[in-house]
Amino acid sequence: MPGYADGNEQEAPMSAAPQTNVAPAAPGAEAHVLRADADAVAVLTLNRPAARNSLSLAMMAALQAQLDALALDDTVRCVVLAAAGPVFCAGHDLKEITAARTAPDAGRTTFTETMAACGRLMQSITALPQPVIASVQGVATAAGCQLVATADLAVAAASARFCTPGVDIGLFCSTPGVALSRAVPRKPALEMLLTGGMVGAEAALAMHLINRVVPDAELAEATVTLARQIAGRSGLAVRMGKRAFHRQSGLPLPEAYALAGEVMVENLLAEDAAEGIGAFVEKRTPEWRHR
Repeated sequence: MPGYADGNEQEAPMSAAPQTNVAPAAPGAEAHVLRADADAVAVLTLNRPAARNSLSLAMMAALQAQLDALALDDTVRCVVLAAAGPVFCAGHDLKEITAARTAPDAGRTTFTETMAACGRLMQSITALPQPVIASVQGVATAAGCQLVATADLAVAAASARFCTPGVDIGLFCSTPGVALSRAVPRKPALEMLLTGGMVGAEAALAMHLINRVVPDAELAEATVTLARQIAGRSGLAVRMGKRAFHRQSGLPLPEAYALAGEVMVENLLAEDAAEGIGAFVEKRTPEWRHR
């Protein structure tokens, strides 16, 4: 079915990504998500390419475990979400969903568990202290497109494509619509959701679903370069800033400014702000202590 995975469990090699200080995934989940750390950047690679990196319950659990660990890891200051194989992510695993229909409750328990896990996963990306950059090749469809829309930033290969094709199979992409409606204007979001049509990388850039389009061969390098640029800033300032950005975005203007003002005061009192401002005045490179 176009835009969705068939649940084939065969695995393929990981795509190119920094391999310094490779950290293991959660026990029993190593095959689904791989982590590689270098220069304060963690690259998480969805590693189920034969199944188009579909978000099975096991895949979501593995990614959730990595995010939970990263939330407590002060040595990592930016996260890249990448994928092995030709497809970034084809959404939920429809074989797993179909198999659940044979249960006495016709799949309700599994469907509820799947959507709850997906919702928690997406909210964990938003709540993660470190910025998350999606590195997108091939297609990102349904919940895969949701991952891209949820990430703080996204870099896409020129050949990448995006869609929310639930309507093609009688299943409106309601949960992807939550992230999509917060990332792009209402009319483009609804057109994607109502038609299920594919959107190319340049069109996705124009509607602000992604930040950059790069040649296919340069995707991994371009994404990690952006991540390292962010990781080279004060980790404290970036963490405070990401949290405040997401909190204020849903508030009325007066409350948003009140919140942002409080955050700025706390940021100004931090050691890194004193160092950074001092370095600027003294025309030298700041030495961040990330506190």
